[in-house]
Amino acid sequence: MSNIAKKELETFFLQKVEAAKVSFERALDCKHTEFDDLYPYMNEQPQFFWYKRYVAWSELLTVVKLATELEIDWTPAFTEQQVEFIEGKVLQGKVLDYWYPEGDNQQEETLSQMEE
Repeated sequence: MSNIAKKELETFFLQKVEAAKVSFERALDCKHTEFDDLYPYMNEQPQFFWYKRYVAWSELLTVVKLATELEIDWTPAFTEQQVEFIEGKVLQGKVLDYWYPEGDNQQEETLSQMEE
């Protein structure tokens, strides 16, 4: 694979990692995601938000797994704690409770950018 093709593949996957991260964070914050469009009739079900988070988490893990297999460093897009959660792979309550670093308003900035 040429250096140019490898660089393009790396850029592509880093964009996919970032998009999966934003999607997961939007699901955490109960914001609109593509999943809402797929199942609009489920919005009124209490368990919908858990399904939505699980789907977003699965997408994030899948993209990270592919990036890892391609030897693309995906970790700079995340905090150290988030990397630990992702490497742990299980969507536990502590992931939901501690995904955002305390006092971090980057989440709001990212969400604002996605809404524009």
